[in-house]
Amino acid sequence: MGVRLAHICFESDDLDKTEAFYDILGVKRRFEFRNAEDELVGYYLAFDNQTYIEVIKTRQLSKPGLVRHFAIEVDSVDETYQLLINGGVEVTEKKLAGDNTWMITCHDPNGIFIELQEYTNESMQLVGGRCEVDYQP
Repeated sequence: MGVRLAHICFESDDLDKTEAFYDILGVKRRFEFRNAEDELVGYYLAFDNQTYIEVIKTRQLSKPGLVRHFAIEVDSVDETYQLLINGGVEVTEKKLAGDNTWMITCHDPNGIFIELQEYTNESMQLVGGRCEVDYQP
């Protein structure tokens, strides 16, 4: 079973400033999250190897430097689900997320939230685009 770091997610109270910083390093926006009011509430910044930083807008940072979660890309969400269940880990049911990626979630023993993702041919991580989300910062 192949596993790769898919993305890390962190909060930002200034999306433009955050994007400008990573743009200096050559990390560009791959796709964005907008709510029903068409407000930009986040985006994925892409590295060359299909690894991403997910940035989510917040009105007030929870704690400077806080990582909200990280994601691991897996070859098979179904296989990974069964491995975790067999290992005694509490795991959510498989769902197709708004970015067209199959996903399950769990927490590590330290309480860190982890998304386990299987990309599809339509996954925005691969094709870009706009992902509408039900989120208000």
